[in-house]
Amino acid sequence: MVEDTPRRRLSAILSADVAGYSRLMAADDAGTVATLNACRDIFRDAIAAEGGRLVDTAGDSVLSVFDSAVAAVACALAVQKQLAGHNAELDDDRRMDFRIGINLGDIIEQADGSVYGDGVNIASRLEGLATPGGLMVSANVREVAEGKLEARFTDAGEHQVKNIARPVHAYRVEVGSGEPAPARPEPIRDRPSIVVLPFENMSGDAEQAYFSDGISEDVITELSKVPGLFVIARNSAFVYKGQAHNLPDVAAALGVRYVLEGSVRKAGNRVRVTAQLIDGDSGGHLWAERYDRELEDIFAVQDEVTEAIVGQLSLKLAPVAAGQVRTHGMANMEAYELFLRGRMHAWGNTHASNAAAEPLLRRVIALEPGYAPAHAMLGFTRVLDHNNRWGEAPESGLEDAFGHAAAAIAADPSEPLGHFVLGMAHLWSRQLDEALAAAERAIALDPNLNHVHMGIALIHHFAGDSAAAVVQAEMAMRLDPHYPNEFLHFLAVCHYMLGDYARARTLLEQRVASFPETDSSRMLLAACLGRLGEAEAAQAQWHDLFAVNPSYSLAHRRRVYPYRNPADFDAIVDGLRLADIDPDVRP
Repeated sequence: MVEDTPRRRLSAILSADVAGYSRLMAADDAGTVATLNACRDIFRDAIAAEGGRLVDTAGDSVLSVFDSAVAAVACALAVQKQLAGHNAELDDDRRMDFRIGINLGDIIEQADGSVYGDGVNIASRLEGLATPGGLMVSANVREVAEGKLEARFTDAGEHQVKNIARPVHAYRVEVGSGEPAPARPEPIRDRPSIVVLPFENMSGDAEQAYFSDGISEDVITELSKVPGLFVIARNSAFVYKGQAHNLPDVAAALGVRYVLEGSVRKAGNRVRVTAQLIDGDSGGHLWAERYDRELEDIFAVQDEVTEAIVGQLSLKLAPVAAGQVRTHGMANMEAYELFLRGRMHAWGNTHASNAAAEPLLRRVIALEPGYAPAHAMLGFTRVLDHNNRWGEAPESGLEDAFGHAAAAIAADPSEPLGHFVLGMAHLWSRQLDEALAAAERAIALDPNLNHVHMGIALIHHFAGDSAAAVVQAEMAMRLDPHYPNEFLHFLAVCHYMLGDYARARTLLEQRVASFPETDSSRMLLAACLGRLGEAEAAQAQWHDLFAVNPSYSLAHRRRVYPYRNPADFDAIVDGLRLADIDPDVRP
């Protein structure tokens, strides 16, 4: 009897397809098919050599599975090397470049050999993030394969991809020394430094993860306000969510001395929080505690954890009035849980996450009109709506942001995000002096806010002081070593204005590789290449820009960007003209 029950297993999945396949077919379908068949033979031989199994070759794709992630990466590197040699013998219009993605994950394998599941889907999404001729892998593949191959793994950041709930952390892979890249940040030596890892959700319900994540973020927020303490940003801390990790390795990777980890178990009206502080140099425990409380006492627990850490590090808390709760807890636990969900979505920085955050935050404000963080986060989403033309009323985004920033500051003048949102609303309203004053007030209240440092960088840049902007941008990136990929663009435009076109180009190429859908970075990269005398490459980027966003408008960018001196924007346009690109004409 033939066994036809699908089975689950852990596999390394390799997914590949041809970049520009439709264009090749339109130019020469018979020649393209012949080249494709030759390339598939290269794949078949390499897959067999590494002990893999070829699953499918539908259309221009290749799908295969391996028992070993190391074998899958070795196969991909061998394939790309052989394909490069094969392409060298072809005319330019017949070259066939494959993008390859590899993921290590759970698959469902049918009796006929076909495979399904999120493990396969993530491999396909990683393939889409790869450059033509390139290889992109997931974080767990990198963990297994790094150091076992002559390959270089470069962090390409987190990506929210289609039909996958959680962001995918991607790494570019190239043949090289095997040294990890980018280089680990220099350790902070002039003050105590810490990362707060996401507290583990022990509730037995994955839907409760927002609560444990929210507790972690609240502790990060409170510690980051402590004078003299360097605190890694939420974004980089949450890279380690759901992973088994060696704590001294985490500390070394982020360049900090101490690691705080813990867990949260929420059941009915009871909550149990455990926390422990680890010395990253020795791996030794410095402090540990368990708290069993009523749910409404969660704010007091957060304060006690903060006080314990501060005491262990021999720091001082800013003076607090007797009885004042630093976490500004709410009596209404429904409102607090709605806020945790809303804040989680708001940091997603996508159209979908913004749309999910706003109704949740509005419900919080309806229940707790004086809750400053909810007003601040809602104001933040409205700035994003305005800048990205998201939602039904982006034109009112700045007006709403001003209103919510004012409400946050009125409710709690010590809430730094209220001042940050006020600064961003002033920035995009072209009120640069007011923007800087508000953002600097936010940093005075919380010197570890990486987004505020980057906001100050933008203000300096648009005001015409890109040298000062670089200092702030680099501080933002040090606080958040796994920084969002848009930070690369912000730093690049500063270097462009300073005339360092080579440095700007490197940063922009990294941005395009990590976020191929970008239009703004492709435009600036085209201008860089024009300045560097590479007109053909610049024109290719200009062409790809409109493939990514057919409705892109340079005139719209000119209207929106709040440059104090319009000649600064002209400097970018001049780079395009040097590459014989007419900025007013689509390719």
